[in-house]
Order: sequence, then C-alpha cells, then structure tokens
Amino acid sequence: MQNHEEINHLEAIVQTILDTAKKQGATAAEAGLNVENGLSITARLGEAETIEHHRDQGLGVTVYFGQCKGSASSTDLSEDSIIETVSAACSFARFTSEDVYAGLPSQELLATQFPALDLYHPWSFDVDQGIALAIECEQAARDFHPDISNSEGATVSSHQGIRVLGNSLGFLHSMNSTRHSISCSVLARRGESMQRDYWYSVDRNAGKLESAKAIGEKAASRTLQRLQARSLTPRHCPVLFAAEVASGLIGSLIGAISGGNLYRKSSFLLDALDTRIFPDFVHIHEQPHLPGALGSAAYDGEGVATRARDIVVEGVLQSYILSTYSARKLGMQSTGNAGGVHNLTLDSGTNDWQALLKQMDTGLLITELMGQGVNMVTGDYSRGAAGFWVEQGEIQYPVEEITIAGNLKAMFKSIVAVGNDVDYRGNIRTGSILIERMAIAGE
Repeated sequence: MQNHEEINHLEAIVQTILDTAKKQGATAAEAGLNVENGLSITARLGEAETIEHHRDQGLGVTVYFGQCKGSASSTDLSEDSIIETVSAACSFARFTSEDVYAGLPSQELLATQFPALDLYHPWSFDVDQGIALAIECEQAARDFHPDISNSEGATVSSHQGIRVLGNSLGFLHSMNSTRHSISCSVLARRGESMQRDYWYSVDRNAGKLESAKAIGEKAASRTLQRLQARSLTPRHCPVLFAAEVASGLIGSLIGAISGGNLYRKSSFLLDALDTRIFPDFVHIHEQPHLPGALGSAAYDGEGVATRARDIVVEGVLQSYILSTYSARKLGMQSTGNAGGVHNLTLDSGTNDWQALLKQMDTGLLITELMGQGVNMVTGDYSRGAAGFWVEQGEIQYPVEEITIAGNLKAMFKSIVAVGNDVDYRGNIRTGSILIERMAIAGE
C-alpha cells in the first residue's frame, strides 16, 4: 500500500485541497488525509469467529477567512468531492463569528526536520496464518488449567496506514505507520466463583510482540489468580497501582495540565506552573523521537515540531500540554501537543514489582479500575477497583467490589515509589506506582 507512487498521489490531493481553498478566497487553510487498511481475526473455542478486512480513508479541511474558521470532512477523495468539501468549509467559515485566537500555527514552530522514527513494519500474514495464530493463543489459555472454563476468544490484528498533513504556510508531509496486536480473554470457574481477565501485546513491529502462547498463558494465569475474590472492610492503607493501570494516574495529570481544561478553568492544577505537585524524585518527560515507539512523531496534529522536553522536574511542574489554539488563549506558545502527548515517560526507581510489594508491606495491589470517577475541577478521585490484599510483602488473596478514593493533588504528593516494571504498550510509559495512603470502601 505504501509505495512512493501512492504517497505522491496522496500528497498531491492535499496540495489540491489547499490550492482549492485559496481559489475560493480562504486566507489560510490546513488539510489532513488518512488512508488505512488492516486485517483482524478472532478465534473462539478453537474456531475462527470473525475475519475483518478493512480499508478506510478520509480527508479533513479547515479554512480561515481572517479569524473566521470553517471545517468539513469527507471519505470520498475524488476531484468533485474535494471541491464540494472545500466549498462546505468555506461556507461555514463565512457564517461563523470571528475568534481572535483562531488560525494556523506560527511558521517558525512547524517541523522542518523529520528524523527516521522506524514506525513502519508491515506484517504479511494471510487469513489461514492469522486464524492459526489466534487459535494457538486461545488454546494455550484454555489448556493452562482445568479451571479455565470458557473463552471470549483471541484476536490477531494488523493495521498499516499513511497520514498526510499540509497547510498554506508551505508545510506538507506524510507519515507511514503500522500497529499490530495479539490479545486473549478467558473465563475461569471454581465452585461458585467465576472471573474473567485478559492479556495483550501491541507493537509497531510484529517481530517484537510476545508469543501467542505466552499471551494466552498470561491471560489464563491472571484469570485464575482472581478466583474466590473477597471484598474488604473500610480502611485507609497504602495502595500499589500495577503498571498497566498506573498510566491512568498520569493520564489524569495530562488532563489537568492540558490547555483546554486550563483556559476553561476546569482543572485542579490551575496556576500550578513552577509549583511542586509531586515528591522531588519524580521526573516526567516527553520523548517523541524514540525509534519504533507507539507515541513517536516528528510533529503534532498541526505540523508543529515535537521535541524532547520536561513536564515535571524534581516534582515541580515545568510545562503545560498545549495546542496552538489553547496556547494563544493562555498567552503562551504551542508545546507541539495538538492531538496529545508523545511517549510521556515517568522515570522509574530501582525497585521491581516484587520489591515494591515488600516496600508496601501491608496494603492493596490494584490490577483493574472501573468507572470514570475523576473530577477534573476538584481533583476528587473515586473508582471501583479489583486486585489483591498484601501482607508482609506477600499477596494473600484477591479482592473485588471495592472503591478507592482520594484527591489527586494529595495522591500525587504521596507517591512513595515508581517501579522499574514499565508498561510500554501505550503512549504513557510508567512502572507500578506506590501511594502512601488512600481510603478503601468495601463491604
């Protein structure tokens, strides 16, 4: 799919969109174009259940008439459709009121260098191979233990795509990328107790995925560990967020320091720049140019160059997360985060997961969170949870049907340690996070 001819063709379409917008009177314009294809195969109980091929395409255009903005999109890349889509955007712009903060990024912030980020690794497998891999993964889970009683299936997915971005300041660039995954979810029963859990592996390079067998066995092991879970009586105790859920805590930080929430004054970290919000050992930074990483990009959704930068140093907030628009609203400069962060990393301590359990001694290990109970305005945090009760650094029994509660400001400041068991399967890279004390509600 990603040959030079197609790339040149897609870049030419984006240039045509920009030229058409200019002809229709727009003073500035930006356009994006995505073409993606993929194959996703799910096997359940030893047989193929679903096979999905997809090929998606779409374009979006935003035009400016002075400070008036209009946007339109289409999935049709034909010449007539492009003219129609641009005309619609221009029509909307003529009817919208002026917004002094609207407009393209400053030219000097646009990316001019494009490092090789190693994001494109096509995975050539046919349907039969994909089915065999999914069955192998699920079978490994079902064979793991007699208490594995049922399965929600195993899925093998491969996606590849190209994105072209351009604007009337002369920026025009395309990016190829791939994303592959294998996942498995099973159920276990022992007596009256029934539980489900899952595991997955994701990477831009299929050769770096965990093996299908290992993923199935991990899904089964995690499910079995949860059998015969109990609730807890209300208490206050240390809480260890396992790496796979700890990223959500850092996600709450990102929400609180994102421009949209800041200029709307709907963040518990208003005016927190240059203040201490974590213990002094905490270092959080962006690494947008890591080869092969899931969050790597040379520029953001507006073409603004990304760069390695610190967000939190020695516990002190150094920077917000800003797009061009939110930066202007705040009287600041874009941080290259239109569309989100890029490989946001919380630096690890020296302790692995087992050592963190020893450090916690007695408390709650959380492996699953439920619900959306985060108030971004106040920082109040209350979520359903499941995991394990720990005493003297050893897991005693699984727990479920509990709620953990606190305030994010206090939780951030009471982080005791960050593990070196980093989860690399997303855009936020962190190990397990140990918090000194939280409220637990249960039975």
